[in-house]
Amino acid sequence: MTSETYRNPILDADWSDPDVVCVGDDFYLTASSFGRAPGLPLLHSRDLVNWTLVGHALERLEPAAEFGRPRHDCGVWAPSLRYHDERFWIFWGDPDQGVFQINAPQIRGPWTRPHLLKAGKGLIDPCPLWDEETGEAYLVHAWAKSRSGVKNRLTGHRMRPDGTGLLDEGKVIVDGDRIPGWFTLEGPKLYRHDGWFWILAPAGGVETGWQGAFRSRGFFGPYEERIVLEQKDTDVNGPHQGGWVRTPSGEDWFLHFQQRGAYGRVVHLQPMRWGPGGTSRSSEAESEGGWPVLGDDGAPVIEHRRPALPPQPPAAPATDDDFPGGRYGRQWQWTANPGDGWATQHSGDGLRLTCVRSADAHDLRKLPHVLTQRLPGTPCAAEVELRLDSDEPGARAGLAVLGDAFGWIGLQRGTDGTVHLVHRFAEGVAERERDAAHPRIAPEGRARLRIEIGAGARCRFSADVGDGDGFRPSGPVFTATPWRWVGALLGLFALAPAGQGHAGTAAFTRFRINAS
Repeated sequence: MTSETYRNPILDADWSDPDVVCVGDDFYLTASSFGRAPGLPLLHSRDLVNWTLVGHALERLEPAAEFGRPRHDCGVWAPSLRYHDERFWIFWGDPDQGVFQINAPQIRGPWTRPHLLKAGKGLIDPCPLWDEETGEAYLVHAWAKSRSGVKNRLTGHRMRPDGTGLLDEGKVIVDGDRIPGWFTLEGPKLYRHDGWFWILAPAGGVETGWQGAFRSRGFFGPYEERIVLEQKDTDVNGPHQGGWVRTPSGEDWFLHFQQRGAYGRVVHLQPMRWGPGGTSRSSEAESEGGWPVLGDDGAPVIEHRRPALPPQPPAAPATDDDFPGGRYGRQWQWTANPGDGWATQHSGDGLRLTCVRSADAHDLRKLPHVLTQRLPGTPCAAEVELRLDSDEPGARAGLAVLGDAFGWIGLQRGTDGTVHLVHRFAEGVAERERDAAHPRIAPEGRARLRIEIGAGARCRFSADVGDGDGFRPSGPVFTATPWRWVGALLGLFALAPAGQGHAGTAAFTRFRINAS
C-alpha cells in the first residue's frame, strides 16, 4: 500500500450493515447496534478511508423495559442514514416491533425520540427516499422470516414527506422468489438516479451472498435486476449490504460489509461507476447501459486508488481509554440499557464500576452491566489494570471476551477474605461458567490483565498479580465466537452474588489495545 492507495477493510471491526451519506465535504456512517446502548454509532470521515467515532444517535433502546436485559441479536437492525430538509434522518427496523425513525439538525444531535413509523413483526432494513423532483417520499423495507414467516421480498410504501407516517398499505415491489437463484433478499437502499428508481440490495446470505441492483421507471415497479458485486476469485466472502455515496467532485463509491465470524461484519470500500456491467438473471432485463459497476468489474478490490479527496491524517475509531474523571469513551456500549450507578464519576482517572448484585453472576451473557467494545479484526493484545475494592465474598471483576461462548480473567474475593486471580469460561451450550485455570492468590488485591488475540480470534489469557513473576499465561487458548448476528466483544464488568446492600466497586485503569 502506498500513500496513493488504501487497503480493505477500511473499518476492521464489527461495524455491521453500514450506511453512508455525504453532506458538504463530510461523510457520515452509521451501523447496526442490536441490543447494545447507546445505539446507532455515528462515524465521520473526510476521505472515506479514515473514520472516527463521533457519537451515537440513540441513547437508550425503547421500550426501555424490553431492553433492561441483554437481547444481543435484537434491537437495532440495518439502519439507513439520510440527509433531507437540512436534517439528518435514521430509519431502522426492530424485528420485534417495526420500523422506527429519528432525526436531528446536526449529526451530534439533539436527536428526536424514536418514532414508530410502521408497527409489525419482521419488518427490517427500512430505507426512505425523498424525490426532490416531485416532492414525494417513499419507504422500502425487507422481511425477517424468523418473526413474520416471510423473506426474500421487498415491500414499498408511499410516505408522508415529514417522515411521520405511511400513505398506503404497502406493495411487494421485488419478489426474490421470482428471480431464479436468488434467496434471502434484504437490506435495500433506495435512490433516484438518471430518471430511474434504484434499489441496491444484497441476497444470498451474509457469508456467501452477493450485491444486487434493481431499477424501475416507477417506484412500484416492475424492476429489472443485476448482480453488481460478488466474491468471484477473491478472498472476500459475501461482499454485500451497504450504501452508495457520491463525493463533491462526482466520484461514486460503495461501502459494504464482509462477514468474518467472531470479528463480525467488517467494512470495505469499493470504487463504483455507471455503465455497462453486472450479470442479469432476469428475462426482462434488456438494457445493458447505465448500471452500477462495483469494485474491479464486479469483484471486490483489496487495494485501490484512494478517493480524489483532500489528504487526511490516519485515523480510526478509538479503542484505548484512561477513563478521565471516571467517564468512559464513545467506543464503549453496555449490553442493555444502562442502570443508575453502574459507573461512578470522580476527580481522577480510572473507571469505577459498581459490583452490581445479580442472580446471574454465573453467566456474563445474561448481565446488562457489561461494558463492551468491538473485537479488533487484526491480531492484538487488550490489557487493563484492575483493583477490586470490595469485601463482599464472591464479588468479582474482570476482562472478558464475550459471545455465544465467553471467557474472562479477573479478581474475586474469597470467603476467607483473600483476593484470587480467577480465569473462567463457558461454552455456547453451557448454562454457567467454570474454571479455565486454578485460582491463585493476588496478594495486593490488584492485577494487570491481558488477552492476546491471534489469528482466527484465538485468545490467550494472562495476568500479572504483582508477585514478581510478571505476566503468566492462564488456561488453554480460547477461540472467540460471535452471537448469531453480532461479532464477539471485549468487555469490562464488576458483579456480586444476589443479596442486600452495597457490594463495593472495582477500579479499571489504562485500557489499551496494542497491535501484535
